[in-house]
Amino acid sequence: MPVFGAPAVGATQGDSDVDLGSGAIYQYYHTPWAEVRESLASVAAAGYDAIQVPPAQRSKRTWADPQPRGYQPIDHLDFDSAFGTESEYRAMVQQAHEHGLSVIADAVVNHMAEGVDFEKFPHFGWGDFRHRGPIRDDTDDWELQHRDLEGLPDLRQESEYVREILEAYVEKYAAMGIDGIRWDAVKHVPAWFFGDHANPWAAERGLFTVGEVLHGSVATCEEYLETGMTVMDYPLYFTIQEEAFHRDGDLRTLEGAGLVDRYPGRTVTFVSNHDSPPPEYEELAHAFILTSEGYPRVYSGRFDPTDETIATLLSIRRNFAAGQAHTLHVDRDTYVFEREGNLLVGLNRTEGRQSVTVKTSWEATRLDERSDTGEGVTTDADGTVELSLPQTGWVCYAPSPRS
Repeated sequence: MPVFGAPAVGATQGDSDVDLGSGAIYQYYHTPWAEVRESLASVAAAGYDAIQVPPAQRSKRTWADPQPRGYQPIDHLDFDSAFGTESEYRAMVQQAHEHGLSVIADAVVNHMAEGVDFEKFPHFGWGDFRHRGPIRDDTDDWELQHRDLEGLPDLRQESEYVREILEAYVEKYAAMGIDGIRWDAVKHVPAWFFGDHANPWAAERGLFTVGEVLHGSVATCEEYLETGMTVMDYPLYFTIQEEAFHRDGDLRTLEGAGLVDRYPGRTVTFVSNHDSPPPEYEELAHAFILTSEGYPRVYSGRFDPTDETIATLLSIRRNFAAGQAHTLHVDRDTYVFEREGNLLVGLNRTEGRQSVTVKTSWEATRLDERSDTGEGVTTDADGTVELSLPQTGWVCYAPSPRS
């Protein structure tokens, strides 16, 4: 059992030999399957271990319509969509596996497309929806789960028939050879549905699951984490975006932030996505999530798969970022942590160079700087070392081979 949920991908799917969680996820958005295929070699070469792709089912919006496409289902069991045909989707998954990449598929189980006559949904009719009107209070959990999200007809997951269609949707995804599912709009679906039905469906088919719980409350995210899925660490994202990584930020807010501090093996961390903008110091934030605990995800809308800065951080992650993260120093401007004798990371939020002295686990040891942002250092006999942190930048140290 790897860190992130499902059994080893290679053991369950037979086409991929990489365990989810060993590297990072590269998230595509509004990208045709043929275009995804063309970039897979670069994604693998950069050091990612998985890709996340948009929903495959036929949906309302086409390339002539406004975004988002793929998130307003018409037919869950028809995988010919604006992004390409079912055969193109299958070929994309197969080629990802050939490059050692796992595939996480977006799945929409909360709602159907807006403005469509109910009789035009091939599998659902009037009685399969709740019809309670739009959400009026987005702080009320009951309304979030039982009313229409932005006018999208809300499916009745309590209906056995609705669940049969949604399970068939999961089965079709599994037949395509995918390795995991990212549940869309999770906070708008009652938690019992995932605990009693959706996550078990996925587990039976050997699929990893992660939920988009777009909520800043750790307690709310925990409710869905307890259903058996991994969750997107939105509480950490809001800390990164609003409090830590900008000109007037405070890196002390990172200490104990989000879900990753409590559940490092059950959280997907991220800096931005198609719904959520990045902080001012975007690269610095990626230096944090790519070297710390959790399973990081990088958004294609912000970084090309050949980006050298991200590739270097991914190499550091694969080779050195193992073990629990321990904070050695934190103040408003700087943050230094160690990954249990494997990696020492220093972050500097300010626009001037900063000097920080910390006590590490390495005694009288030469540490090489692995990100090409600083010089090597040698710790004292008691493990103490002074670090010089570049402006709005980072350093990543690991013992040199001769030590």
